[in-house]
Amino acid sequence: MRSSVRLAIATLFVAASSAAAQAPVAAAAPAGPVGPAAPAAGEMAPDFTAPWADASGTRSAPVSLKSLRGKVVVLAFYPLDRSGGCTIELSKFRDDYATLFGENVVVLPVSVDSLESHTSWAKDAKFPFSMISDTKGELATKYGSTRPGAKYFSRTIFVIGKDGRISYEQLKFNVQSQDAWDQLAQEIKKAKTS
Repeated sequence: MRSSVRLAIATLFVAASSAAAQAPVAAAAPAGPVGPAAPAAGEMAPDFTAPWADASGTRSAPVSLKSLRGKVVVLAFYPLDRSGGCTIELSKFRDDYATLFGENVVVLPVSVDSLESHTSWAKDAKFPFSMISDTKGELATKYGSTRPGAKYFSRTIFVIGKDGRISYEQLKFNVQSQDAWDQLAQEIKKAKTS
């Protein structure tokens, strides 16, 4: 009796395996939703007007990209004030400000944090630049720096030339990679001489 049960189970297993091998392969499930596309190098940078703050507090007038035409703009989206990677990134901006950016370059870090949070952090860390508050994610969406369902922005960097065109984009900026920093410095230098 046991051998007949084993034989029946083995027969079912072989039949099932054979049917599975002959069945058409199902298409892979589509990847999850993706965020909006980022503007590419060579395209005009999407214009914006946004509130900003520095160590002294909220700036009286919002910043607009249009008003910065003729200067190189480094737009750096980051997840959250005072978090680990963001502290590394913005501290590097501060420490290497003169050599990385220099004259006629405006660096604009952008996060979901409030102006009050930016002011407090800029004051404590002695940041020499202003930071944009994008609490609704409207600016980050224009630059493809959001992900569906995520509370915080992706770490992305855009170098915008004096003519208002994007000269460089990095959609996954690695703050721990010296190569990433060297590439950014090279791209800013190129944009300054264009």
